Amino acid sequence: MFFKRFENRMHLVATAARLILGAAFVYASWDKILDPAAFAEIIANYQILPPEWTNAAALLLPWVELSCAVCLISGRLLAGSALMVALLMIIFMGALAVSLLRGLDIHCGCFSNDPEAGGNLYVDLFRDVVFLAMAVMILLRSSRSAASSEPSAKCAAGD
Repeated sequence: MFFKRFENRMHLVATAARLILGAAFVYASWDKILDPAAFAEIIANYQILPPEWTNAAALLLPWVELSCAVCLISGRLLAGSALMVALLMIIFMGALAVSLLRGLDIHCGCFSNDPEAGGNLYVDLFRDVVFLAMAVMILLRSSRSAASSEPSAKCAAGD
């Protein structure tokens, strides 16, 4: 009985995490989709990518974020979208960490293209750690759910 209640609560937590992360990614992608030139400037400020790749990244990344968000919110392709979000979070955290180590005074560009928008790279890094944890939880739960819904080899063989 205890484990059943615990499992129900974990399902609610995972669903909430999925919806929150999806909403955050919709919000994060919106400004970038509407103004890719401003987002390209923000990417260039990180001084990580070669200049030739900046525009391509500014055009592609917001659509990847939005696609992941739609999958998370709809509950479709959860394992793939959660894995992609986890990989994006690792990349974003790496970019933030490198910027902090270099002492760059930049705006992260996570939720706004406005370079004057206030922000703290340490807070942004912490938020990304939380988002990574949420993505990993969704990934693990979706992988576990998929494994438990597959018929076992013994049942499939007709034994």
